Amino acid sequence: MKKLILSLCLAFAFGQTTNAQLHFGIKGGVNYNSEAIIAVTENVFKGAEGKTGYHAGIWVRAKIPVLGLYIRPELIYTNLESSITYSPARIGADALQTDFSFQKIDIPVLFGKKFLGVGNVFIGPSFQYVLTQGFDVNDIPEVTGDGFTVGLQIGAGIELGKLGIDVRLERGFNDIESSFLDDATSIEFDTRVNQVLVGLSYRF
Repeated sequence: MKKLILSLCLAFAFGQTTNAQLHFGIKGGVNYNSEAIIAVTENVFKGAEGKTGYHAGIWVRAKIPVLGLYIRPELIYTNLESSITYSPARIGADALQTDFSFQKIDIPVLFGKKFLGVGNVFIGPSFQYVLTQGFDVNDIPEVTGDGFTVGLQIGAGIELGKLGIDVRLERGFNDIESSFLDDATSIEFDTRVNQVLVGLSYRF
């Protein structure tokens, strides 16, 4: 069902560009994830703290006839990290400081409105496919989890000629359920991402 929704939204997004003026370009920027591990079912993680990551990708924008809005689908690679204290289940083991890394492909489908010639506001769903996730300590084996999730992006920006800058808030709609084995015990946790993104774009 999730893949069907993604396919329908993408079909609608690109279908709107048939008879409209197109703009396309590249973008990149930084993002800060406020929470990369939201809920933990076992008491093994403490003190999760977000860190700055980065994103880069391409975008297409087209005006929607009659409505006075534009639609802007994007294809973005995102890298995130969080610093976490991990307490192994085995007796006598010391707590470890580790980074949790998270790489995903984002496909935001944004609907926006321009104003005053240079400003714009926008909102829309962001379809996300998790590429890899894991910890940087050998004590934690390979992490497995959900591959496809959905979030929401809302933001505003300005454009000066071919250059643009925007600030966005992103919130995950559904859980990203991940797990690993800790001394034969399955540890389940939620890596849903809420983040702030600052992006710089260039229009060709």
